Amino acid sequence: MDDCPKDICAVTDSSTEGVPASQPPLDPNGTTQRSPEELVARAIAPVKREFLRPPPSSRTTQNNPASDTNVKQPQANVVQEKKSKRQLKRERRQEQNSPLNLCPEIAKTGDVNACSYKDKCRFSHDIEAFMAQKPADLEGDCPFIKADAPCPYGLACRFAGTHKDNAPIATSNLLKKSSEVNGLSKDVQKLLWKNKMRFTKADAVVKSLGLAGPNWKVKKLVDKEEDEVGLDGSHAADETNCKKVLDDSVDCSECPSTFPAAVNAEEACETDELRPLKKAKLLVDEKCSDEGEDATVLENDNEKNSAETELADNVLAEPDRSPKICNLKDATVLEKYNEKKSAETELADDVHAEPDKSLKIHPREKMLIDFREKLYLAPLTTVGNLPFRRVCKTLGADVTCGEMAMCTNLLQGQASEWALLRRHSSEDLFGVQICGAYPDTVARTVELIEKECTVDFIDINMGCPIDIVVDKGAGSFLLTKPLRMKGIIQAASGTVDKPITVKVRTGYFGGKNRIDSLIADIGSWGATAVTIHGRSRQQRYSKLADWDYIYQCARKAPSTLQVLGNGDIFSYLDWNNRKTDSPELSTCMIARGALIKPWLFTEIKEQRHWDISSQERLNILKEYVRFGLEHWGSDKKGVETTRHFVLEWLSYACRYIPVGLLDVIPQRLNWRPPSYYGRDDLETLMASDSAADWIRISEMLLGKVPDGFTFAPKHKSNAYDRAENG
Repeated sequence: MDDCPKDICAVTDSSTEGVPASQPPLDPNGTTQRSPEELVARAIAPVKREFLRPPPSSRTTQNNPASDTNVKQPQANVVQEKKSKRQLKRERRQEQNSPLNLCPEIAKTGDVNACSYKDKCRFSHDIEAFMAQKPADLEGDCPFIKADAPCPYGLACRFAGTHKDNAPIATSNLLKKSSEVNGLSKDVQKLLWKNKMRFTKADAVVKSLGLAGPNWKVKKLVDKEEDEVGLDGSHAADETNCKKVLDDSVDCSECPSTFPAAVNAEEACETDELRPLKKAKLLVDEKCSDEGEDATVLENDNEKNSAETELADNVLAEPDRSPKICNLKDATVLEKYNEKKSAETELADDVHAEPDKSLKIHPREKMLIDFREKLYLAPLTTVGNLPFRRVCKTLGADVTCGEMAMCTNLLQGQASEWALLRRHSSEDLFGVQICGAYPDTVARTVELIEKECTVDFIDINMGCPIDIVVDKGAGSFLLTKPLRMKGIIQAASGTVDKPITVKVRTGYFGGKNRIDSLIADIGSWGATAVTIHGRSRQQRYSKLADWDYIYQCARKAPSTLQVLGNGDIFSYLDWNNRKTDSPELSTCMIARGALIKPWLFTEIKEQRHWDISSQERLNILKEYVRFGLEHWGSDKKGVETTRHFVLEWLSYACRYIPVGLLDVIPQRLNWRPPSYYGRDDLETLMASDSAADWIRISEMLLGKVPDGFTFAPKHKSNAYDRAENG
């Protein structure tokens, strides 16, 4: 008989229904005795009795004040000491004025005259003050020192003591990023910031599919605005009234300078990728969210506004010919375009007649990726960064995918969002995952990615359960809008030659699965593969994945559509069983299982349970740190960024239970680990769920943390989390 701490056994969820309420007898240590089968039935890991730790005196870990300080207190401080944007901006300015914020050009060369900005530079030029306050160097060698190659961080590197005195001077960060691609160039970023980027192909495809609805949203916006601003008379029937209402609602400073004013307002309404246009943008989101599902309104508006429709068509047909205009109050703009209308109508018709023939590609003509039998690392938010994917590649992953990126942020040129698309040279089969709410937004994004990035496929997320994504009409919200799903997939697949894949859940509400009724259509819409997570949006990550339903969908899928399963793969036996039970499945996607034990890929390829030692796990962490320093940098900022992501990973990795400590193997993903001792001190430390112990591990890898350092995990996706089971 094995025992388990009373406080852990008292925690129950949906998997414990039907278990008798009577308590088993207590052993001399005061813990309950349960068989491994009983523990498994309660979703509690059956750890061998000799490794179990005595239960703490209370749930607040009074015997471990350090743990309580590092876990509970920082979370409270986040609420009590929340700083305003002005305070944060002031702190950033103070940090810039600090001697530790040494100019990068001076840090690389060691020459105070190297900076071309001289006194206008916002960084410090005082080398002596910087060296006096610089933290001590870390142990180990600089990750950038290879042969005679220089370190791009120079004096600011935390491994500067290992630099060669005769190494050449680094003139750029090219060496640091030489093995990485898919960066955002400054020229492209400026075009995105100013809304001057051209999306000719995407706009033409969206229009050819009938998803653009020229001018109908402007008309609905005008109607709404007239009611609110109190304009007399009926709805605006001419261009003057339309212009008058738009003057009161649209921020012209955000309009692309190469578009006519009236069309700028229309595009701001039709697309979700421009910067917020204040009141006009909000009205459009409320009134005009489902372009494909309101055909009657579209038809009526087109009949009433034929003149305006022709104007919009002409401008979209050849956008480069328009003059530089960013003022809606200039009445001469519309007059000039009316004068040119008759001469440009034929040209516009010719341009818009081409998409159906040349731009729309049949799915069979697209590049195809064979996912069969390949080990696919799922796109993982926060932890699934480039260094982590490199670790998984060394451990056996075949396919990798970047973290989910929001289309609106990519189209706005946000550098932090574009960083999610970066690819390492070791990722030989790589895709990016995007998330958007509307066909035009997604179509423009995939066109931009195909032009600026090197990827093998583009995955569209239609299953993200996060509230902030769902509230914007993206992610799993699309499961309630099949016509919108159709428009997005058709627009994306018709815009680019890259394979388009889709990731979905079984449905939005629990017990109301609907993907089986759409699986055949998804293939005909243009997707080459679909990944089905066997949970609904309402389930999030609670309970077990419904693999029987995934098998049902795989059997209904057409032969041209590859179906991938996702959910609860945590051992090579899980992998084998899923493939055996449904030969129609191309492969299985591995998500949280890789976060907890990334060597799962090795176990599957070698068909064995790897009883990995604590030192081997530490070596994997060291490799991750090396990859992180190469990616984020070896200066102070890069070291602390690497530390942050190490801690985020450890918040998942602590849930792993070594094979040698279990009465029943393999470990299941939904098991709750009790408090236990490892086979050595390091293994015990790695099993801790305390942030204080995670910080201790990070100090073994990256040196002592800065003063006042605190950490709280960003995500709580545990299958037994209270928020999920409540």
